[in-house]
Amino acid sequence: MWSGIRHRAEGVRGLLGYSLGDAEGGPEATAAAVERLLVSNGLPVGGDPVDGAGRPGLPVTLLVEAGQAVVTMPQPVAQADAPPEWLAAVAARGYACLVLTTRAWPQGEPGRALDPAAPAAFAGAEETLTAAAHVVLPARRLRG
Repeated sequence: MWSGIRHRAEGVRGLLGYSLGDAEGGPEATAAAVERLLVSNGLPVGGDPVDGAGRPGLPVTLLVEAGQAVVTMPQPVAQADAPPEWLAAVAARGYACLVLTTRAWPQGEPGRALDPAAPAAFAGAEETLTAAAHVVLPARRLRG
């Protein structure tokens, strides 16, 4: 799942990747699996932000095209509609901040109505940010 956030270290809009904690074994098993995935792809949880531009072998990429943000790792590939203000910021900067948290957010169920403050509260919570890998990725585009 993906949600837009304002990354406080950069002061720019970013993307938050999170799970719903609904894998077999519940939120704890899901968090452990997400952490293994991140670490195995060179993204330490709770560490300093990774500069994707300075790590050409990093197996994590960001493609921004046709109003979509597509984050690719060896597994998984995640695609989400991106808000116009995020697309404009990425186009101007050429990169985006990505926060991939091991903390589950069960209220983030697709199609479920939420209080508008709920995503911001989850994304900005210290528990969410410290349980996350932070990466700055160059934004690639399709060549035409």
